[in-house]
Amino acid sequence: MANIQINPTRMELTRLKKKRIMALRGHKLLKDKRDELMKQFISLVEENKMLRERVEAKLKNSNQKFLLAKAEMSEEILAVSLLAPKQSISIDVTKHNIMGVEVPKFNYTTRTANQNDIYSYGLAFTSPTLDDVVKSLYEIFDDMIKLAEVEKTCQILASEIEKTRRRVNALEHLVIPQAETGIKYISMKLDENERSTQVRLMKTSAIR
Repeated sequence: MANIQINPTRMELTRLKKKRIMALRGHKLLKDKRDELMKQFISLVEENKMLRERVEAKLKNSNQKFLLAKAEMSEEILAVSLLAPKQSISIDVTKHNIMGVEVPKFNYTTRTANQNDIYSYGLAFTSPTLDDVVKSLYEIFDDMIKLAEVEKTCQILASEIEKTRRRVNALEHLVIPQAETGIKYISMKLDENERSTQVRLMKTSAIR
């Protein structure tokens, strides 16, 4: 307390008591928020791991099929086949709330509802293996979008958890102890002043 200037008055004592009450309440709320965010984060990390493994396995399978398709077709026909896609995709990003934290929600729509539009070529001059590649990549897309959403959410939650942790620590190790030390210091000073006043009054009464 030697480095902290405190005016030992009842008004300051009342202010510090109110500050301590608010700090204790904020500390509890932030701890609850941090704990709930951690639960959500752990759950999302597990989902992220599962999605990533699934996406990587499917992509590996698609790449292997693509190598087979390349072996079965000439480079010119393959290049022309994939040159002008019929289908296109639009991604819409909205927000939803997790414990006061805004995280993204990814939704996508295709230009047309016809699933055959994923094939940008006629089927007469291409390998059936290429059809399998295109179809498998199309089927991965849902998981890829979900993976992107979950990974971004994990990043945002991790950042928020760290901020909340720092606030909890600041309240727990700095704000609340300082308020309590200040309350103790002022209470001692006020008691001291009160005793001094009583002694003076007693001496004055004795002289009279």
